[in-house]
Amino acid sequence: MESRTKRRLSAAELDALVRGALGTGVRSSEELADGFANAVWRLDLEDGRQVVLKVGPPPGLRLLTYERHLLRTEAMVYRLAEPAGLPLPSLLHAAFDDPVLGGDHLILSALDGVPWNQVSLSPAEEAPLRHELGRHLARLHTIPGTGVFGYPFAGLTGPSWREAFLVIVGALLDDAVHYGTVLPAPVEEITALITAAAPALDEVVTPSLVHFDIWPGNVFLTGEGRDRRIQALIDHERAFWGDPLADFITPTIFEEIREDDPLVTGYREAGGTLPITPGAQVRADLYRAYLYLILLVENGPRQYPEEAYARLRDLATSSLVRSLDALRVP
Repeated sequence: MESRTKRRLSAAELDALVRGALGTGVRSSEELADGFANAVWRLDLEDGRQVVLKVGPPPGLRLLTYERHLLRTEAMVYRLAEPAGLPLPSLLHAAFDDPVLGGDHLILSALDGVPWNQVSLSPAEEAPLRHELGRHLARLHTIPGTGVFGYPFAGLTGPSWREAFLVIVGALLDDAVHYGTVLPAPVEEITALITAAAPALDEVVTPSLVHFDIWPGNVFLTGEGRDRRIQALIDHERAFWGDPLADFITPTIFEEIREDDPLVTGYREAGGTLPITPGAQVRADLYRAYLYLILLVENGPRQYPEEAYARLRDLATSSLVRSLDALRVP
């Protein structure tokens, strides 16, 4: 989607960047438009390799508070998750505060699969893929942290998950005020509802690495028919240290987590613990409210085209209302 946060680089700039990083030039380039924040290109290199270049927003552009140093978070996940056996592209190069380009960029190995959202599948065909995805999430959640919850590179952290989450949501609501985001309830009311429900977060005592952006566009598939498998999980830039339950919110976006979902079955079979209890339901409602707030507030810095964004904004608004109503229930 078009966004004000996406950098525009010429062919000469792309070539110079890659030569400096990998020692070879660019034969051809294609901008990939599916992302929402970073500019992304698929590049054919002179040495025969295909790579993906991700370039962060211009350094002087204000983003949402939690979006500080997105690509540094993503690089951290690649370095932690690859040894754990997660299916990922390879991180070939990472540069932060680049003196020539400005800002951050990553170069990754290109994938030959297809994003899940570009494949038409029946529910029967999706079921084994959701089961496989659940197993991958269980592996992701075993990666040990340092004991700190939240977004370390954005400075939104806390010694407990409750403290970190309230800091994170508070920063997002401050962003909403800054950008004049239209929300379905006053900021003070949203803050009060989330704070009142926050004791449920004390059930989470160990920080797990959470992707929090597992939607079909970030899952690449390979193979055909019954042989179709997940090739890689991508776009780890929004990861945080927190509650594994939060990773079930985006794959069930605008819906509920169901016990019979193959995603849940695969997760549990791989050793993941996913209680669906009253306390867990409150936590899920909190994470849904947070996700829908992001979908509304992020339009502030990005300024999406109205026609492309209108449907998502309406869905996020109505879903946020439902999540807030759920938090009102004693």
